Amino acid sequence: MQTTIKTPVSFEGVGLHSGKPARATILPAAAGHGIAFRRSDMAPDHAMIPALWSNVRQSPLCTLLENRYGATVSTVEHIMAALIGCGIHNAIVEIDGPEIPILDGSSAAFVRGILSRGVQHLGTPVSALRVLETVEVRRGQAWARLTPHDSLMIEFDIEFEDAAIGSQKKTLNMSNGSFVRELSTSRTFCRKADVDMMRSNGLALGGTLENAVVVDGARVLSPGGLRHDDEAVRHKMLDAVGDLGLAGMPILGHYHGFRAGHALTNDLLCELFSRPRSFETLLCDETTAARLPGVGVHWGEIPAVA
Repeated sequence: MQTTIKTPVSFEGVGLHSGKPARATILPAAAGHGIAFRRSDMAPDHAMIPALWSNVRQSPLCTLLENRYGATVSTVEHIMAALIGCGIHNAIVEIDGPEIPILDGSSAAFVRGILSRGVQHLGTPVSALRVLETVEVRRGQAWARLTPHDSLMIEFDIEFEDAAIGSQKKTLNMSNGSFVRELSTSRTFCRKADVDMMRSNGLALGGTLENAVVVDGARVLSPGGLRHDDEAVRHKMLDAVGDLGLAGMPILGHYHGFRAGHALTNDLLCELFSRPRSFETLLCDETTAARLPGVGVHWGEIPAVA
């Protein structure tokens, strides 16, 4: 059955790029509503922004959504990943400005908030998108691909010159709550040179060593070091879960990204939906539903973080 959050939960922090205070509240929503963002600082008839691939305005640094009235909300990928990873199909995320708070740079706080309130099962079957044939997009050396699979499989390869990251590869099946256990605590990361460049251009004003992993060559500058030896590739997988959530329904398919980012994953969804024969929508029976992300998640499985 479709789900929502049982009771509201709020999060306060700063926007990663604006540096301004931000407050987001996840509210329950009815079956069939899907996930949407609502700007509380705007007129109600212009404030709703559905969390859909077709509403993405591509940005190099985050996932940004925009509705037909020009209302935007940015840096949605971490809270989207938490909702998808906890198996939430319907929710309204009310936000008091244009950017979701970055918190610690991962999805951990969002996951803890959602699971502390509980998941409400609704009386309507959940639909899923099943990939039927390979779809692939490329930008230079980077590429992203979806192939058929009976659950959501995430595979990612990254390559960075900085020795603190280097080349990393990981594959995980998102069934049985593995997002919460394996990916949710992994933080966004960047090179110190990139931070300096972004700051000089008025970006990353809310970034600190506490809400991002900052590396400089072989050194990890953030206090406490890494949460996982391969935290960087885990975070890229986390981002992919959130960005794929903009399909509007759970995906049954194998996603493989090589040097991919937010824009390329959105390209992939655009390509997928432009080819109707490459997928089908199905009502999930008990066996299929058991393979969706978030099924079987328990509070005690959330990893502790420093």
